[in-house]
Amino acid sequence: MHILLDITNEPISYLPIVLQIVIAIGFVAVMMGATHFLGPKRKTKDKLQNFECGIEQQGNARQPLAVKYFLVAILFVLFDVEVIFFYPYAVNFRDLGTEGFMAVLMFVGFFILGFTYIIKKGALKWED
Repeated sequence: MHILLDITNEPISYLPIVLQIVIAIGFVAVMMGATHFLGPKRKTKDKLQNFECGIEQQGNARQPLAVKYFLVAILFVLFDVEVIFFYPYAVNFRDLGTEGFMAVLMFVGFFILGFTYIIKKGALKWED
C-alpha cells in the first residue's frame, strides 16, 4: 500500500523559493561589499563634484512636447500588451482547439483593423 503525501500547502514546500531569495540577497550583498572594499578609492576634486549630465541647457524646459511622442508611447504599450495576451494561448493552444484559434484570429483581426486605422489617420507620420 502506497501512502501519497500531499505537501503542496505545507510550509516546507516554500523552502526552495525562500532559499533562492536568500541566495540572491546574499549574492548582491557580497558583490556590493566586495566592490566597496576591493575597488579603487581615488577621491579627486572632479569626482567629489555633483554630476549634472555635462550638457549645457538649451531653451526653456517648460516648452510643450509634441503629442506625437505620447501617441507613439501609447501605441507601443497597446501593441506590447497584445503580445502579452498571446502567451496564455501559446501555452494552451492544443486544449483550446478550433474555437480558441478562431478567438485568437478575431483578437488579431481587431488589432490589425486598429493598426490600419492608425496608419490611415497618419498617427505615425512625424512630418508636420
